[in-house]
Amino acid sequence: MAETGKGVTAGKLAINVQKRLNRAQEKVLQKLGKADETRDEAFEEMVVNFNKQMAEGTKLQKDLKTYLEAVKMMHDASRRLQDCLADMYEPDWFGKEELDAAAEDTDTLWLDFHQSITDKSMICMDSYLAQFPEIKARIAKRNRKMVDFDSARHHFASLQKGKKKDEAKIAKAEEDLGRAQKIFEELNVELQDELPVLWDSRVGVYVNTFQSLAGHQEKFHKEMSKLSQNLNDIMTKLEEQRELNEEDNHSESASSLPKRPGPPPSRPPPRLTPSPDQKRQHVDLFENEDEASVPDANTDATTRTQQSAVTNGSDSELPPGFLYKVKAIHDYTATDGDELELKTGDVVLVLAFDNPDEQDDGWLMGLKESQWLEKKEISAKGVFPENFTQRF
Repeated sequence: MAETGKGVTAGKLAINVQKRLNRAQEKVLQKLGKADETRDEAFEEMVVNFNKQMAEGTKLQKDLKTYLEAVKMMHDASRRLQDCLADMYEPDWFGKEELDAAAEDTDTLWLDFHQSITDKSMICMDSYLAQFPEIKARIAKRNRKMVDFDSARHHFASLQKGKKKDEAKIAKAEEDLGRAQKIFEELNVELQDELPVLWDSRVGVYVNTFQSLAGHQEKFHKEMSKLSQNLNDIMTKLEEQRELNEEDNHSESASSLPKRPGPPPSRPPPRLTPSPDQKRQHVDLFENEDEASVPDANTDATTRTQQSAVTNGSDSELPPGFLYKVKAIHDYTATDGDELELKTGDVVLVLAFDNPDEQDDGWLMGLKESQWLEKKEISAKGVFPENFTQRF
């Protein structure tokens, strides 16, 4: 008969079909309890361990692939983040070149980490699992040959028990039994030698895989920590640069605005308290509002200049006896008993010093307008720094 397929003749096909029928028939008889089954509990335990080992290895391989995919995704996310920072980072900002170099080193570090895990852990696991399909196929073949052996054994026993013995059939059945037993025992012995060795090898594979993974992770995170510290240093310097620029811009813009005064001028030791006659002169000055004030002939040039300012100012708004008004542009806290406490916005009526020689540079004598309007007396007068006020 012609070939039905490449390398397969009709005779071989018929033999294979007959073998499958015999195996199916034998399994049915064994399940029904009409035929005994060859059992090897030790081997069955090895097969259980083999299946468990293969399942664990397959899961580990799958999880390693997932881990590698996550590393690749993190690498891509890190690269995009670094590119975003590089695009936003202006050329004149601190550490532009260092930032670009750090981004390149970070990208290289991710690539090396991914490749190291692939070479040392993933490929090792792939090689380990590559042997399982072949062994699994041999276990399945061994099980089939065991059924063939049982079938041949039962067939030979049935011929021997028959009433009419056909010696030719018995001889052929015995020959088939010997052949089936030999094939089965060869496969069984090989697998009994290999499966325990394979089962014990899993420990070494797991140790090598995770030791390698841990080593590469440690190296990666150590190098990444250095790069992260460099990036942090660059950002710290950039913040310092920003603060300096803000101070410079503030100084430039503040030149057109009222400046915060420095500390008040230093004062010499406390002056002598004015005599009662001098105080009385000021009281008489305010009691005689209708009389024109006449400056002392001995008054120095500074006092004459201050008094002449009254004639140049708005006399109708200024009570008699005062030189001019000033307005507090900053708060001032008095540090001595003869000083005047100021709050921003306070209006102060400036007085002439009783003795011009007692006037310190940068200091004025005055009375808050609110106190004057309330009490109409100058007992609450005091000195204050001129640079904390602004003349009307």
